[in-house]
Amino acid sequence: MGRQAEAGQAAEGRFRGGQAAGLAAMLFAQLSFSTSSILLKPLLDAGWSPTAAVAVRVALGGLILAVPALVVLRGDLRPLLSNGRLVLGYGLVAVAGTQVLYFAAVQRLPVAVALLIQYCAPVLIVVLGWLRGAPVRLLVVAGAVASVVGVVLVVDPFGGGGPGGSMDAVGVLLAAAAAVCLAGYYLLSAAPAPGLPPVALVSSGLLVGAAATAGVGLTGLLPLTASTDAVSLGGATLPWWLPLAVVAVVGTAIAYSLSLAGSRRLGSRLASFAGLTEVVFATVLAWLLLGERPGPVQLLGGACILAGIVLVRSDREPVTASTRAESVV
Repeated sequence: MGRQAEAGQAAEGRFRGGQAAGLAAMLFAQLSFSTSSILLKPLLDAGWSPTAAVAVRVALGGLILAVPALVVLRGDLRPLLSNGRLVLGYGLVAVAGTQVLYFAAVQRLPVAVALLIQYCAPVLIVVLGWLRGAPVRLLVVAGAVASVVGVVLVVDPFGGGGPGGSMDAVGVLLAAAAAVCLAGYYLLSAAPAPGLPPVALVSSGLLVGAAATAGVGLTGLLPLTASTDAVSLGGATLPWWLPLAVVAVVGTAIAYSLSLAGSRRLGSRLASFAGLTEVVFATVLAWLLLGERPGPVQLLGGACILAGIVLVRSDREPVTASTRAESVV
């Protein structure tokens, strides 16, 4: 019995250590993701459509990771083919679906409202787990409530005069669909992929997502326009390609890779809550780079999001073979 107890404690220690590493990876991923909105904003102001910016961003990110992906695969593409459904799901749902549906929603909704609806994804994952028979503990419920309240306070969906008449049912449905795709992103990121290195999944998924996003733009459902005009950022004038290149490397290649690594260690539920920190990091970067100083309400919202993550992280469910499998790469 003593040896069994020691073995159990060792397993739990490894599990918790893996979670700590996963949480660190997720936080750095969200910091990287948050640079995208800051750096892409000047491009949008210069005439780029969101669809074009996203398509080029994820295409470049996928190409950047293609070289290390081919190296770890040793030129053998069979793991991609054997995990073809996961690659397509990652590219179409996690990358293209989330982006396209979100930008379709913001054509009909205020950005803050669309963000709020989209970031309900962690709650959807908790509900899905409950429907599958997983117990929902009080700490998780409290964490979900705190996180949702935090997102509301940060994005302030009804502030500044409120959404007014620009909000409609179609926009709400599109944003809700984006939330479903975002939940799918975390579920797919945490899913096992036998024989397929994470960098290969991210690279191939980004390229699939880029093709799908560009395809939607070419159909005319969303505008697909670009510009080579110089852009302004933080008072400096920059060539158009510079912020796009940084977004491709930091906000796409690095961000998606770290997010996948974190999700594999945390599981989809905790990873989705950690993903909410993107709005906190984006607010801080907007303050530092664009001079958009957050108010006391936004700071309180950021604290609520962090408190929600801590509560979900503190839910000490028993360490089992299934939880270890979900949490370790």
